[in-house]
Amino acid sequence: MCRFTFYMGQEIRVASLITEPENSLIHQSFDSLEREEPLNGDGFGLAWYAPDHVEPALFKSVTPAWSNRNLRDLARVVSSRCVMGHVRAATQQLEVSESNCHPFRRGRHLFMHNGDIGGFDVLRRPMLSALSDRAFRAITGTTDSEHFFGLLMDSIRELDVHQVDTLAEALMRTLRRVLDLSADHGVEDPTYLNAVITDGERAVACRFTTDVPENADSLYVASGRAYTCVEGASTFVDADGDRGSVLVSSERLSDDDGWMSVPVNHMVLVAADLSAKVMPMEV
Repeated sequence: MCRFTFYMGQEIRVASLITEPENSLIHQSFDSLEREEPLNGDGFGLAWYAPDHVEPALFKSVTPAWSNRNLRDLARVVSSRCVMGHVRAATQQLEVSESNCHPFRRGRHLFMHNGDIGGFDVLRRPMLSALSDRAFRAITGTTDSEHFFGLLMDSIRELDVHQVDTLAEALMRTLRRVLDLSADHGVEDPTYLNAVITDGERAVACRFTTDVPENADSLYVASGRAYTCVEGASTFVDADGDRGSVLVSSERLSDDDGWMSVPVNHMVLVAADLSAKVMPMEV
């Protein structure tokens, strides 16, 4: 399994999320606190939205995040109001390659995933067959995550998404398609889907599994207050006006009491005004 962090709010330095907090994403890459296996060293990815650019920037590498000097240097100087970071632990014996590192980008959209789709070796071909030609041509790697993202992008285009509620429906529609394919092909392995999809203006995150709830991967959300990180201490402070923020992370970046565990089989909807709501997934 993997670890990830997503931020949307006022512009902050990427280092405030990736390298500086006590339990930063870099720290989670070699000493994850909420996985039986603490290492997530099969590559990483960092994505961020820059002013006056619709399509986000993307930096990936197959090197472990903890040893990549370029990542630390970028995080030190880059600022953004919307950031995705991901450290990978390859599942289902999928190859370690740059094309398999998260996040994945399609135009203005970004997607990342922690978990795996049960029976993907059986489902890969029917998932590919279910893709539009446009989504099929965009697949460059071999992960279940990128195939799911292809189906999700088809759903986004079908629903002509412009609001966060419709983005959430696109995510649920895609998950239903995958679960239907699992049933059709007799797949019994459980699916774990902790994921985030964003277009830079709104986002949806989910914590989902078909396994028993206690086996779900960890996921936390913090919202409604401004996020800061000073000398390694990350915390949330009361926001003035529109200076709030939303963070969704596999693990809490600090011991601040602003974090809440996302209930199993629920999703977090983040609107353009940075309001966030948690609601059950209707799948």
